[in-house]
Amino acid sequence: MQPSADIASGALEPVEGWFRAKGWTPFRFQRDAWVAYLAGRSGLVHAATGYGKTHAAFVGAVAEALNEGNPGGRGVRVLWVTPLRALVNDTVEALREPVAALGLDWKVETRTADTAADVRSRQRDRLPDVLVTTPESLSVLLTFANLGDQFAALRLVVVDEWHELLGTKRGTQTELALARLRGSSPRMRTWGLSATLSNQDEALSVLLGVAASTAGVLVSGDERKEVVIDALLPDAVERFPWSGHVGVGMAGAVAAELDGVGTALVFTNTRSNAEIWYRALLDERPEWAGRIAVHHGSLDRSTRRWVEAALAEGRLRCVVCTSSLDLGVDFGPVDRVFQVGSPKGIARLLQRAGRSGHRPGAVSRVTCVPTHAFELVEFAAAREAASDRRVEPRRPLPKPLDVLVQHLVTVSIGAGFEPEALLAEIRDAWAYRDLSDDEWRWALDFCRSGGETLQGYEQFRRIAPFEGRYVCASNDIARRHRMSIGTIASDASMTVHFLNGHRLGSVEESFVARLDRGDVFQFGGRVVEYVRSDGMKAFVRPSRSSKATVPRWGGGRIPLSSELSAAMRRLVDAAGRGPTDTAEVEALSPVFEIQAAWSTIPTVDELLIERAVSRDGYHLFLYPFEGRLVHEGLASVVALRLARLTPISFTLSYNDYGIEFLSSEPAPLEGGLAAGLFDAEGLAADVEEGVNGTELARRQFREIARVSGLVFPGWPGRPRGLSQVQASSGLLFDVFERHDPQNLLLVQARREVRERQLEIGRLEETLARIRASRLVIVDTPRFSPLAFPILVDRLSQNRVSSERLSARIRKMQVLLEREADRTIALQRS
Repeated sequence: MQPSADIASGALEPVEGWFRAKGWTPFRFQRDAWVAYLAGRSGLVHAATGYGKTHAAFVGAVAEALNEGNPGGRGVRVLWVTPLRALVNDTVEALREPVAALGLDWKVETRTADTAADVRSRQRDRLPDVLVTTPESLSVLLTFANLGDQFAALRLVVVDEWHELLGTKRGTQTELALARLRGSSPRMRTWGLSATLSNQDEALSVLLGVAASTAGVLVSGDERKEVVIDALLPDAVERFPWSGHVGVGMAGAVAAELDGVGTALVFTNTRSNAEIWYRALLDERPEWAGRIAVHHGSLDRSTRRWVEAALAEGRLRCVVCTSSLDLGVDFGPVDRVFQVGSPKGIARLLQRAGRSGHRPGAVSRVTCVPTHAFELVEFAAAREAASDRRVEPRRPLPKPLDVLVQHLVTVSIGAGFEPEALLAEIRDAWAYRDLSDDEWRWALDFCRSGGETLQGYEQFRRIAPFEGRYVCASNDIARRHRMSIGTIASDASMTVHFLNGHRLGSVEESFVARLDRGDVFQFGGRVVEYVRSDGMKAFVRPSRSSKATVPRWGGGRIPLSSELSAAMRRLVDAAGRGPTDTAEVEALSPVFEIQAAWSTIPTVDELLIERAVSRDGYHLFLYPFEGRLVHEGLASVVALRLARLTPISFTLSYNDYGIEFLSSEPAPLEGGLAAGLFDAEGLAADVEEGVNGTELARRQFREIARVSGLVFPGWPGRPRGLSQVQASSGLLFDVFERHDPQNLLLVQARREVRERQLEIGRLEETLARIRASRLVIVDTPRFSPLAFPILVDRLSQNRVSSERLSARIRKMQVLLEREADRTIALQRS
């Protein structure tokens, strides 16, 4: 798209003058976005991290206001939606700078759960000119009776980090809110910002809605940011590695790298690992106390803000963090990023790499740290895919009805709605573009009466007809609903406090339930001793103990992306063909040497199947290299189909690379292959039967019941416990199963299990790839290097002490190493 000269020379002159005064020159994509906005267009800005997407989206609205004589005080003119509350303060500062410099009479404020109560109260009557908010708080704004007046002057909605919302229920919630605003704000334009998306055209259509899906403009930055992806190699790679074996043993190497770095972020994939790595680095460098910090979403907000401010000011040399710092307006002082463990996806690694060198022209560098040896292949595969720009797409969700039900109640609280008008509005949201009349009537009736099974209970009759419109049925329902708005579902958590009341953060209720008085655990980088619980609060005191457990939080099951899986298979193939120019693969040459000697190294068009016998029984190993979640579904299907041929039971184990089937007698593999072991026919039914789909659906229904408002999570300061929420959702699930088995929320629960937990789409693709591959079946005299980590994963699931388990694994490893030495000696003699 070429800029319009007449617009650029007029309305844009003040903002370009401000750029010149700052010593900046606008990038072409920034100017293109400004021109498109001033021409009345909506769009998506896709550009590298650190190149000024914020200014690209916002400055056009500033130029428009200046051209119109600096109008202000008429309600919201710019609405900025961000996925993380942690970004709100940085965003506000970034937006206030041009507003103040160019003399606009605009107020820039926030509206989130963290906003002071008096500010939120004032905003009910008059919202500021520029409002920075989150999807959840935006939905709360839709309950205002004066919504039309408040947003009548709205010109611009910016959805920041759109790739983080796309493909999630929060993204669907945002789609519905945007559709609502389009109805009350005729001059509104919508712009999304993203740095890591491959399906940009689809993302743009989802953002703008059905009616405007082909009218938007995609503005892409030509500037390609240089990203360096490398890895720390262990001093020695054992030929029989296992998951977590390297782990914090690399802390010394990381600390040595940090010695030469000004400021760094060390990313882990889970909050537990963030705590563990913080302690490990501090043990390596005790003198860093006060200059190293931990940051994750379970820490108290005040602690997180202190860490963010200290990082921005350069007072910290290292922060160990999770995805809580994946995103951000500007972390200028960060010189280098470390990724502990597999990133599981290319987009995630690039996003984290972009936290360093977060400015135009600077190099971003991420150094990957293996927690087990085979992750070195993943690192090299991620670098190859990133270099080729093979980034994962983010697919939008198909009409989640729990989000729709919540939205209907939300809209009813404000001025209410006319069903036909609201249906047209909802169908303009991309997720609901093919919402059927039957589905619409079901959702409306479910909110009005509770459906066939719940119509006798008043609390489920949430909307009611009134003078041709539907309105909220009662003030009590409205209050409860406002407290429940949102789609983020997690296990019930308890807040952690010192005895003086100071809050540290939150841990899951299930963790506290296992604690006895005097137990010691690490939280927020501190070692604390559990004292007592009071309701949903856990009280602790400082401890000097050198041994402490670490809380475990849910949400650690990150799937391996299909792009990264494919890249791994290519590199494994290359390793089997001889020396490569990839340092990480060459570091694993002792592993691949034994794998080739005892079995084989599969090529990209082969599926390796190994069989072995031990004192534990008969082992069957498959190596699809498709990721743990796909392997979970594949393992259940294969086991079920083999058991149909002959009575046989399996113990299943799997990791990101392969699957183990352990049985007391040989598996009927040849018979299974002849009977269509990897056929797609009947796959969905076999998956549900093989993994106990009803129980998985029951668990998934907890989230759906919470989002749809069937289960109330509790009032502020008085949340309901996990057992209460589980009991309520479980009871509703059983009622629907028995009396309303075609309830659309039950149908959704089963679909989400197939699509989200078991990745049925990828499983179908995997089976198709396997059917097109050559099957290589090898009977191995002992466990191969590929089999060993899967075997260890199974053993670690047994209830034995970590010391006993480590001793057994080490003994097995020593025996295998001896056999490997003999094999190599024979080959070289």
